[in-house]
Amino acid sequence: MMETQHLKAFVWVAEARSFSLAAEKLHITQPAVSKRVALLEEYLSTELFDRIGRSVGLTESGRALLPQARAILQNLLEAEQSVRDLSGEVSGRLRLATSHHIGLHRLPPALGHFSKAFPAVHIDIEFMDSEQAYELVAQGKVEVGIVTMAPVQPDNIIAAPIWQDALEFMVATEHELAAQSKCTLQQLSNYPATLPGLNTYTGQIVKRLFDQHQLKLQVPLATNYLETIRMMTSIGLGWTVLPRTMLDKSLLALEVQDISIARSLGIIYHRNRSLSRAAQAFMDAVSTHGEMC
Repeated sequence: MMETQHLKAFVWVAEARSFSLAAEKLHITQPAVSKRVALLEEYLSTELFDRIGRSVGLTESGRALLPQARAILQNLLEAEQSVRDLSGEVSGRLRLATSHHIGLHRLPPALGHFSKAFPAVHIDIEFMDSEQAYELVAQGKVEVGIVTMAPVQPDNIIAAPIWQDALEFMVATEHELAAQSKCTLQQLSNYPATLPGLNTYTGQIVKRLFDQHQLKLQVPLATNYLETIRMMTSIGLGWTVLPRTMLDKSLLALEVQDISIARSLGIIYHRNRSLSRAAQAFMDAVSTHGEMC
């Protein structure tokens, strides 16, 4: 018999390419994961993974099963939620994906209100880059993402902007540029920058700005962790662009001539997914209480 737990173990191993990482995600032991996959392979009379040393890869049979397994698990989840929703009670498990920055600076008022209003909902929050959150929403692994909006929305994603997040050019108070009341992009291009990775949506905003002015960016240091960027900038490792909410005494905001930039933060969910009552209630809470931040 093909059991749900066996399929779930298979999907997690396939996506993590690791039995140990799958065990961490499922909160069970690695031998238990291996046993579930072995039982599934026995039932299907085929091997699903090639195990070469520490490397784990899908076999042809595994690649054929993966999209079907994902669909089965998603259908079961939606069936379970549909039955719960018939009672009219907002309950069950709500899986969210968000960035560390949004979770720290934007979500607390909405989360506080939601948890008090709907104590029967178990909130499972995964912190990650916004780009990863888009992927998980697209794959149906989380119901809702609270993210930095992509420059262009994928066709299968519905996006609802909530916050307009002003961005500032910043330098350490001892940086050479700090002595100027104003500067230009041309001047900034002459100095190294510490920025969010240029593969991130925030990094792309900055890169697109410099590309439009045909200026080169010097980025010897890049990381996706905004708190780390603030620290590195504060000790003089280049200028940066960060949300205005992160400006503190160790940094100085630069007025860049004729330039004003911002990013949109908000909610995303899959266009073809039937949202649970919990997800709908959470989105209402974010829309209502988000601007309290």
